[in-house]
Amino acid sequence: MEIDSRILKAEEELKEDFKRAEEVALKNTNKILNAFRNNRISANHFYGSTGYGFDDLGREKLMRVYADSFGAEEAIVSQAISCGTEALTTVLYGLLRPGDVMLAITGKPYDTLDQTIFGTDNVDNGSLKDFGVIYKQVELKNGDFDEEKILEAVKTNPKMIYIQRSCGYLTRKAVRINRLEDIIKKIRLVNKTSIIMVDNCYCEFVEDKEPTEVGADVTAGSLIKNPGGGLVSNGGYIAGKKKYIDLIAGRFTSPSIKTEVGSFEGGYRLMYQGLFMSPHTVLQAKKGSMLIGKVMKNLGYKLVDDSFELADIVRSVYFEDKEDLISFCGSIQHLSPVDSYVTPIPSPMAGYDNDIIMAAGCFVQGSTIELSCDSPLKKPYILYIQGGLTYEHVKLALNDYLLNRKD
Repeated sequence: MEIDSRILKAEEELKEDFKRAEEVALKNTNKILNAFRNNRISANHFYGSTGYGFDDLGREKLMRVYADSFGAEEAIVSQAISCGTEALTTVLYGLLRPGDVMLAITGKPYDTLDQTIFGTDNVDNGSLKDFGVIYKQVELKNGDFDEEKILEAVKTNPKMIYIQRSCGYLTRKAVRINRLEDIIKKIRLVNKTSIIMVDNCYCEFVEDKEPTEVGADVTAGSLIKNPGGGLVSNGGYIAGKKKYIDLIAGRFTSPSIKTEVGSFEGGYRLMYQGLFMSPHTVLQAKKGSMLIGKVMKNLGYKLVDDSFELADIVRSVYFEDKEDLISFCGSIQHLSPVDSYVTPIPSPMAGYDNDIIMAAGCFVQGSTIELSCDSPLKKPYILYIQGGLTYEHVKLALNDYLLNRKD
């Protein structure tokens, strides 16, 4: 098998970056391992329950292990949470009340939250707006927090200060954990009471701390992203301070039962095992992201974030030529373990004004810890590449693109 020399060159250049990433994975593995050991996890916690699920030790211990792994007081972990958007929405509805102000300080959140926050004009769809929640936002300044405007805005004591770490379809860098810690400390100097909520999707275990370890009150994400380790088929988590998790749990189920019920007959083994595997799996995705970034940068492509100190598992690459972008997607699909025979083509998608191209041959549908990519086909052409269960898989897919690339 021929490996392109440009990949070998990039690997040599990335040795120190890989070493630092491995040190982060070691630290996170130790943290999660301690959470398992301290909670005395055994095989009997892997079995599921039926009906109400009262006294389901597997569920209760899983939530405890997640809380400890995230440095939080309590956590909700459930396969009944269908996706990251639902996890985030559950937090918003659990904590916000009529007349409360939600202040987003990283600009507008992901498009998938539009209906949750704003609803639809003249239609009562049960959005936060319909319930009288007031939304405000502070735009980023040169891709970073606009500290002056943020610190002025938080003096008004909004009920919630909302931070989105990853970029979505935006041309900005993800928020690194040290920068998150810095802005939270500055906010707390002038505001002691607002709930600080962090959307942690794509960012779990990429760095050596989580938002709830650096001052955030609550954080949430999806189990088919980083914390599921590529093993979990669906679900989500919410972690944070007990008083807030209690309120969120009342929305998740009912104020009278909270997390006392909830059965899953299939059992919890993969959810435990996925969390244990996640630092290693995230390391594979990080190394793959670094390799793609280094090779494409060496070829003259512009990157949204050209550093190799990653805060999420998304690599965003500018393409001058639409056909070149489509070709890259083709290599990702062709080198996938599932649906490798499929050719990705740009197609219309609900909610978007432009055709979207996606490439993914995943074991779990929509899993973004597995190698995939997507792009709205409009200028500037930016391809968003994420995941990779194994570094070798990312390397082979990139190699296929380079061997077939028209130089």
